[in-house]
Amino acid sequence: MKILVAGVGNVFLGDDGFGVEVARRLSERPGRTPLPDGVVVGDFGIRGVHLAYELSAYDTTILVDAAPRGEEPGTLYALELEEGEPHPVVDAHGMTPDVVLGLVGAVGGEMRRVLLVGCEPADVTPGMELSPPVAAAIEPAVRLVRELIEEELRDHQATHGGAGDVNA
Repeated sequence: MKILVAGVGNVFLGDDGFGVEVARRLSERPGRTPLPDGVVVGDFGIRGVHLAYELSAYDTTILVDAAPRGEEPGTLYALELEEGEPHPVVDAHGMTPDVVLGLVGAVGGEMRRVLLVGCEPADVTPGMELSPPVAAAIEPAVRLVRELIEEELRDHQATHGGAGDVNA
């Protein structure tokens, strides 16, 4: 099984850099349990078309992004996205998860399972610092992504057998 964790966002627009920072932390090895085989973490920034091409190569993609839903800043959420299904998610870099998913078919790809780990931003004005509530949500988001990876691997093993074989 192959899983892509894709950090997206514009690091020059404050909290919009949330997804990129979570991807960076997931990629750090010192003091952290390594991610399972078959899990790739990427910083896609604002390269939505590149991400759309990549989605077909993975069984599951976990997008990590600052995406407002009207909650308190720093609020985390996880949801499953469907191709062509509109979501009330708007972000400052213009490549919302909806737009990326809409591009998958346009670039000849095939939609697979896509999850979104989102964080309610406080400030997406020009600047390279995360606001305090979004900065405080980074480590909980890292834990949430790791939990989702483990769930995906457990579900895959239960469905396909081969305990321990994540590349099946």
